[in-house]
Amino acid sequence: MHSITVISATHRPDSNTEKVAKYYISELTNKGIKVDLLSLKNLPESFLHSDLFGKRSVDFQKLIDLHIEPQQKFIFVLPEYNGSFAGILKVFLDAIPPKTWWDKKACLVGVSTGRAGNLRGMEHLTNILNYLKINVYHNKLPISKVDTLMDVNGLINDAETQRVISLQVDGFLKF
Repeated sequence: MHSITVISATHRPDSNTEKVAKYYISELTNKGIKVDLLSLKNLPESFLHSDLFGKRSVDFQKLIDLHIEPQQKFIFVLPEYNGSFAGILKVFLDAIPPKTWWDKKACLVGVSTGRAGNLRGMEHLTNILNYLKINVYHNKLPISKVDTLMDVNGLINDAETQRVISLQVDGFLKF
């Protein structure tokens, strides 16, 4: 069985997005699933000027080989940036040959400190992923007011949020 790559879709240091991504990793690990984290904060600094236009760097190719190419399932954790998702994710997707994504599956999680949990960003990304021939799981989870759902260590401590994450993960594993 292939593992699942959880993508923390921002390059912001110490982000709530990555904390939520790590929660998903622990949830999947507790269910016996092999999982890894791809944080976009770890992208090579030069990838915008090289990898986006076909000059593949060794570091970016390693990320593709480890986190994208062998995987069949991805969980994208998307922070809300100006009514959508972080531009770094779009650049990341654009830098990978489209055929790499064909017939894979994705699960979307929106996070924001506001009320909507990045609903618009998840819909925007759904359209892009569908274009890339990625099957998107129907249960997209908006996590609103994410900063109030975590303890001082950045762990989600809200029982209802934990419950809906577990339900989403269980459904995605069957998808």
